[in-house]
Amino acid sequence: MTMTPEVRPVAARPIRSVLIANRGEIAVRIQRACRELGLETVQVYSEADRDSLAVRMADRAVCIGPARSSESYLRGELIVQAARMLRADAVHPGYGFLSENAAFAALCEHEDLTFIGPPSSAIATMGDKASARAAAAEAGMPITPGSPGRLASADEARRVAAGLGYPVILKAVAGGGGRGMRVVERESDIAAQFETASREAKAAFGDGAMYVEKYLTKIRHVEIQILSDGENVVHLGERDCSSQRRNQKLVEESPSPGLPADIRDAMGAAATRLCRHVGYRSAGTIECIFDPASGRYYFMEMNTRVQVEHPVTECVTGIDIVKEQIRIARGERLPFGQGDVVLRGHAIECRINAEDPERGFAPSPGVIADLHLPGGPGVRVDTHVYAGYRIPPNYDSLIAKLVVWGRDRSEALARARRALGELHVEGIQTTAPFLARLLASDTFVRGDVHTRFVESFDKGGR
Repeated sequence: MTMTPEVRPVAARPIRSVLIANRGEIAVRIQRACRELGLETVQVYSEADRDSLAVRMADRAVCIGPARSSESYLRGELIVQAARMLRADAVHPGYGFLSENAAFAALCEHEDLTFIGPPSSAIATMGDKASARAAAAEAGMPITPGSPGRLASADEARRVAAGLGYPVILKAVAGGGGRGMRVVERESDIAAQFETASREAKAAFGDGAMYVEKYLTKIRHVEIQILSDGENVVHLGERDCSSQRRNQKLVEESPSPGLPADIRDAMGAAATRLCRHVGYRSAGTIECIFDPASGRYYFMEMNTRVQVEHPVTECVTGIDIVKEQIRIARGERLPFGQGDVVLRGHAIECRINAEDPERGFAPSPGVIADLHLPGGPGVRVDTHVYAGYRIPPNYDSLIAKLVVWGRDRSEALARARRALGELHVEGIQTTAPFLARLLASDTFVRGDVHTRFVESFDKGGR
């Protein structure tokens, strides 16, 4: 049993300049929050991102290495050197890359740089998916059956899987975003899948450690957004992320359609309890699965960072999560309590990727010849691309997040379909047409989705 740490707010730390240790749309999103707070922005970039919008927007920018992320965005010591050289006070890691790397957070702390995220100790506990499961169990959250900790080898994974029964899912201990995850249907595949997932996780997060869980089918993926200043821990409701393809989220919405009120309340209370248990401070997300057949939910993992899908929560709460992250990092208290958080209306986010759905979602890098972004009431687009921008083949294919808000789910759906129809991108293929069909399907309109729904839809299902 681990001891519950004493949860305290940090001492006031002045922040005048923020180095953004990421790329793409999240780098642009963080810059906008900084600018509204009157903070200078410092952008690091790889050689492949020299012409990115994030570099163009930043007050100052510095190249930290070649396109390969292991030689640039995953080099924590280079990022800290850049922060020192350009006299940044703080580092915001965004999502992916080093955002859940406890050693990087500790390096920032050691160098007296404010890390805009949780303490390194909390990342070590909750950013490691295996130890996070143990902490969740200690805090009284139900967890899915799985390995008690990190797996030492593919042979150990095979032994654990035999006890769980197939199918199982292999998961990377570090990182997120579907990287380093593989569903394994039979024992003969587990060794090869273990090695493949481990290599992928090592390349994406610098850590190839794995664990294994029982794989439950036809479940909902529901997550709780958390903000904590070290004393006041609040949740901002839930997001439904069940519409996935190969463990990659495609569409997210808040609130979750069809989630029973008692389950919603129980998940929110358990999530805040867990954050208090581990001394969490900053923004974070407790990811759960909900089994409609049994009416039970289980803790899955925690993302100790801002999520890709945070805008849907911002739309229904009116709370700027990135700005609150920064305020918490400089020692401020949250200006609201749990009773002040009110969800209004419904929000839906569609991830627009540079992929060709007609060719098995193959990556579609290249030059954007022409671009028209949708607008109008209740429409928000977070993106880092522009006409003439060349999408590099080296990174995640996400080019934009189309987020809509409506007074209810019906209006939000209609608005999302309208906005997807307005989106015009020439020069590359995108997932927008596929998403438009998905949102028009009978199953999605009913809200009767689960984590395998997209697979059946992809094969012609409704």
